[in-house]
Amino acid sequence: MLKRFLAFSVLSLLAACAPKRIPGTDIVDNSDTRAILAVMEQYRTALEARDAQAIQKLVSPSFQDDGGTPSDPSDDLTAETLVPYLEKVFPRIQGPRIELSIRRIQVGEGVAAAIYYWNASWRMPSLHSRPMKESELEQMVLRKEDGTWKIVTGI
Repeated sequence: MLKRFLAFSVLSLLAACAPKRIPGTDIVDNSDTRAILAVMEQYRTALEARDAQAIQKLVSPSFQDDGGTPSDPSDDLTAETLVPYLEKVFPRIQGPRIELSIRRIQVGEGVAAAIYYWNASWRMPSLHSRPMKESELEQMVLRKEDGTWKIVTGI
């Protein structure tokens, strides 16, 4: 009986020392990870709404993205070119549905990396009659600027 009690006590103590996790994930639950998750949800919502201005508000002035092609600068995006690009693309897309499954968030001194799985579907009648789909593992890098997390790259 005493051995069971001691074992239970040790396990309880170890469980109490473990960091709190966001329910359903392995992500540590703290103010930074919650704020980063909120930015990612705002990004997902803005994509589905095809709202370029809302996405612009989420990115850092130093935002840069190579469009997945590091050797081809023709499709690179910056904070200045993001809205014109999105405003050209969004009218051609119908019914976008985006799912983001955040796998991990690593927070450092004022910078964070979020690893997420992206599931997207949409229609683009000017290109194809059938719905289009894409799934990919991505990384979004964010920086804390004036107390707010902003996207630096990875959209």
